[in-house]
Parts: sequence; C-alpha cells; structure tokens
Amino acid sequence: MSSNQIEKSVIIKAPVARVWRALTDAREFGEWFEVALEGPFTEGEPVKGKYIGRLDEEVIRQYQSQAGLTPSPIRQPQENTTFCTVQRIEPEHYFSFRWIPFGIDAAADPQNEPTTLVEFRLAPVADGTQLTVTESGFDNVPAHRRARAFLMNTGGWSGQVENVKKYVERD
Repeated sequence: MSSNQIEKSVIIKAPVARVWRALTDAREFGEWFEVALEGPFTEGEPVKGKYIGRLDEEVIRQYQSQAGLTPSPIRQPQENTTFCTVQRIEPEHYFSFRWIPFGIDAAADPQNEPTTLVEFRLAPVADGTQLTVTESGFDNVPAHRRARAFLMNTGGWSGQVENVKKYVERD
C-alpha cells in the first residue's frame, strides 16, 4: 500500500448477494455510511446526497491532531451536493465511484477538485463474503490537501468497513 492508495478488507458473515445489496442500493448504502442519497446508483451518473446529522468539527479537529495533522476547518456540505459519480457496476462483484476525498475540508474546491476512485470488490469465502475497499488517486489531490485527505480517508474507511459489516450482519 502506498500513500496514493488506501485498501481495507473485511469478512462479512453473509452471502455475496446480501453484501452487494448493502453496497449498491442507495438507501441501504446511506444507512451504514450515514448519508441520505437521492436516487439509485447508475453507471456514469452523479448521486446527490447529504450527511445525516451535523458533522462535529471539534471531533474532526481532535482526530486530525491524533493523526499528526495540523487541524483544519471543515465545510458543512450543502443541500444537493454531489456525493459521488458512479463509474462501474458489475453485479455482485465490483462497484466503483469517484468523489472528492475528504470533501468536507474547507480547503477543497468542489468545482475544480480532482476526484479519487473508490472501488468495492466482493468475493465469496468460507465464512461469507470478503469485501475489499480501495481508494486510489491521491497523487492528483492538490499538495496542500493531499496528506490530510489521505489520512482522514484512511481512518474513514477503517470505520466504514466495520459499519457495513455490522449493518449486514444484524439481519
């Protein structure tokens, strides 16, 4: 793993079809990711959404400090913000989208910011499904944001793979 790519993997005790639905049904995705998304995931299409609840800037600043970063302000996402743009959907195997990494960073320029690629890969294993999440393309993020976006998303994906695991396994 390089500083250009984040990879997180988890075994979920559920069939591939169930994990797939949690990833690609926009309503279910929103439940475990804690976002309210508008509309379905469709290849080539942007998906608008908003974070559920208010983001706690002080908690984020503390996390940045613990990660060795100089804390920076965040921007609360506006209504009708593009959450991501779906790239590819290969049923029950692969799902990907592009988004602005650590897009709540006040230094991010939503109109001109390069995106990273987030990929979800599913594979059947003896205990259920192996989910691997990879986010790549951080070398395109502006230098003044690169380390912050990488470290914040590294921590974010650690939490999100556990969120989807808990969400699916509670069924």
